[in-house]
Amino acid sequence: MTTKLTTFHPDDTIDSVILVLNQKKISGAPVLDDAGNLVGIISEVDCLKEIIRGKYNNTPRIAGRVREHMSKEVFTMDPEVSIFDAAHEFLKLKIRRFPVMKNGRLVGQISLSDIIRAVPDLKSSTW
Repeated sequence: MTTKLTTFHPDDTIDSVILVLNQKKISGAPVLDDAGNLVGIISEVDCLKEIIRGKYNNTPRIAGRVREHMSKEVFTMDPEVSIFDAAHEFLKLKIRRFPVMKNGRLVGQISLSDIIRAVPDLKSSTW
């Protein structure tokens, strides 16, 4: 799980999100409101919608806002979930990241890549 998260605000522009995603080499991040509540997830796929809209409308800037494109139905995980249960949720829901919530607050994010990176460190007795 990653605990030093990049997050976005619903009022951020899609072009600023694209810049950050590229700079940080990540494919998406949680969206937090002014009170720090998780309100969505924004991903490269969501940004692609605005890119296509800009091309279609022949607009030179990608001016859409995160709130217009983020996924608002967010599936989360508890920090106590086992790696195997987490892997099952990734397969079942076919998503790439889960915000990790504890007592209603965002404490991290687990990605499909985190699961794959953890596998070599598991001992055969934990299977």
